[in-house]
Amino acid sequence: MTTPPPALLIAGHGTRDEAGAEAFRSFVRELGRRHPELPVAGGFIELSPPPLGEAVTELVERGVRRFAAVPLMLVSAGHAKGDIPAALAREKERNPGISYTYGRPLGPHPSLLKVLERRLDEALGDSAQTPEDRSDVTVLLVGRGSTDPDANAEVHKAARLLWEGRGYAGVEPAFVSLAAPDVPSGLDRCVKLGARRIVVLPYFLFTGILPERVRQQTEDWAAAHPETEVRSAEVIGPEPELLDLVMERYREAVKGDLRMNCDSCVYRIALPGFEDKVGLPQQPHFHPDDDGHDGHHHGHHHHGGHAHAH
Repeated sequence: MTTPPPALLIAGHGTRDEAGAEAFRSFVRELGRRHPELPVAGGFIELSPPPLGEAVTELVERGVRRFAAVPLMLVSAGHAKGDIPAALAREKERNPGISYTYGRPLGPHPSLLKVLERRLDEALGDSAQTPEDRSDVTVLLVGRGSTDPDANAEVHKAARLLWEGRGYAGVEPAFVSLAAPDVPSGLDRCVKLGARRIVVLPYFLFTGILPERVRQQTEDWAAAHPETEVRSAEVIGPEPELLDLVMERYREAVKGDLRMNCDSCVYRIALPGFEDKVGLPQQPHFHPDDDGHDGHHHGHHHHGGHAHAH
């Protein structure tokens, strides 16, 4: 009898935006439909149901003993480095018979850069039909923003990779929370660099409160600067490329072919201003919907020591 392949567990950030949470749940259902040979489940670290633990329980109740967990996240920040590994370790304590491997975050993969390019083309419409048309377009790529310098650097890397070979005047990074420059400062910077037309491109998988904030801040800035043409692009969304990439990360995790970058991780390297993070112990991020937790822990967790594979 052949051993069944490990199940696929998708781990999401969580959002207070119901449409964003439903976009994640719908994406997980679509993955399950596309891969009937695999048990597929998904859950969130915080803010929206179902919690990750519930997704693990669902798999265990379906007879699953082995699974690969893939973080549905573009960059490796505190959630991917600390919270998810800690939550998985907690689930292993609750379900002693299970084993799992842990995949790496999604970006900046070439197939996602292709989707971002498509979003820019859609936002520009008929005004960017040729490569020459792109030469006066400056892109502001807006990431989530993190207190983790490595995560913010990954947004800069994505911006550079998106710029390479595509003919835009430039691609500048900005952040919607926790890191500078923010959206208005990023737009100001584009103008100082001589931008004639700007497209604000949210570096987010699905809709939610933060991408909507990016759009609103862009509209507010544009209203105050009528001399500059500014357009907003859409989020990445549940594109075929994203579905395929999750399966690529799943296969990497199953094979043990993990290549997470730890060269500039605050939990391993004493980066200036973050020296106190080195070697911090793991603590799970308590999901407010988890059984046995009242939800009050959730502002006080510590992202901890490095549980992902090296």
